[in-house]
Amino acid sequence: MHSIYITTEENASPVTVDLAKAQGAKWGIDYREGLTSGLALVQQDSQLILKQLDEPKVGGVLVDFASDAATFRRLHGGGKKEAIAKAVGLKGQQSLQILDATAGLGRDAFVLASLGCKVDMIERSPVVAALLADGLNRAAHDPNIGSWVPLRMSLQHATGYELLANWQGVTPDVVYLDPMFPHRKKTAAVKKEMRLFQQLLGPDQDANLLLEPALALAKKRVVVKRPAAAPYLAEVKPSLELQGKANRFDVYMNFI
Repeated sequence: MHSIYITTEENASPVTVDLAKAQGAKWGIDYREGLTSGLALVQQDSQLILKQLDEPKVGGVLVDFASDAATFRRLHGGGKKEAIAKAVGLKGQQSLQILDATAGLGRDAFVLASLGCKVDMIERSPVVAALLADGLNRAAHDPNIGSWVPLRMSLQHATGYELLANWQGVTPDVVYLDPMFPHRKKTAAVKKEMRLFQQLLGPDQDANLLLEPALALAKKRVVVKRPAAAPYLAEVKPSLELQGKANRFDVYMNFI
C-alpha cells in the first residue's frame, strides 16, 4: 500500500490537531505536521478527507452519507426497483442481513441500509476505513438519517478474505463483493476518486480468493459488482447477471 500520513491544514486549531493525532493512533497512520505535497489524510474541523496536497484543483475524497447526491438517490433512486436491490433479492423482503466484504466508501452499503437492510461492512485499508468511520460518525448525528444509520450499518477494519473465512457475526443472507477494478469512465468525479484510490491501494490482487469463502458463508446468495465488460470473478459463471450500462451484478445463488 502507498504510504501516506495524516495531517491538518495550516492554522488548524489545537483541538483539530489533537483529533488528527487520535485518528492516526486509532488507524495506525503516522501524523505529520505541515505537509504540502503527496497523498494525505487531512483532518478538518468537522470531517476527514483524502487529498493530493500538491494538486489542489483535484479536490478531495470523503464519505458523506448526507450529501445532496446521496440524499437524492435515497429519496428518488428507485427504491427496491434499483438494480442493486434486485441483485440482493430484496423484493418481497422487509430486510436482509448483508455482509459487504469490500466496503470502500460505503455507497452501495448505504443504499441497501436505506432500503431496510442491516449491513456489516469490511474494509481492509486503514485509510479507507478511517474515511468510512468518519462518514458513519457524522451520519449518526445527522437529523435526517441519524436515527437509523447506526442501527443498520457497522464497520470492521480487516482483510475480507480472512474475515469471510472466520466470520463470528450474524450469518448473512447475502455476501456482497465489489473488488477494485480499473475504471474506464471519463467523468471527472470517477477520475478523481479512482486516481487517488489506485495510487493508494493499487489493483485488488486477491479478489478471486473472495468468492469461495463468500459462497460458503452466505445463506442465500453472493452478489458481485463488476464493470460491464469485466470477466467473471474467479472465472466462475454466475447463476444470473443483471446488466447495466456501466456495471453489472453477477448473482451466485446458494442452493446448499
